[in-house]
Amino acid sequence: MYVGRDMTELSMIPKSEWKDSELAFFHHSLQQMAPYLNAEGLTIHREIMEEIEARGGLRNVEAAYASGTKRTHD
Repeated sequence: MYVGRDMTELSMIPKSEWKDSELAFFHHSLQQMAPYLNAEGLTIHREIMEEIEARGGLRNVEAAYASGTKRTHD
C-alpha cells in the first residue's frame, strides 16, 4: 500500500522533487484510469512519464534471494 504525499500536496511542487516511489505509484494509478481521464489528467500523466524518462526510468527490481520480482511503491 502507498504511504506518502497525496496528489493535492504533490501538485504544488515540481515533478523533479517527487520521490521515485511517488512517480511510480501515480504513474501506475493514472495508467489504469487513462481511458477515463480528462485533458488535465492526461497532461499530469504525461508530465509524470516525462519525469520518469528524464531520470532514466524507474529502477529495475531484479529477483534475488531476499526479494521477489514484484515492484513495490512504498
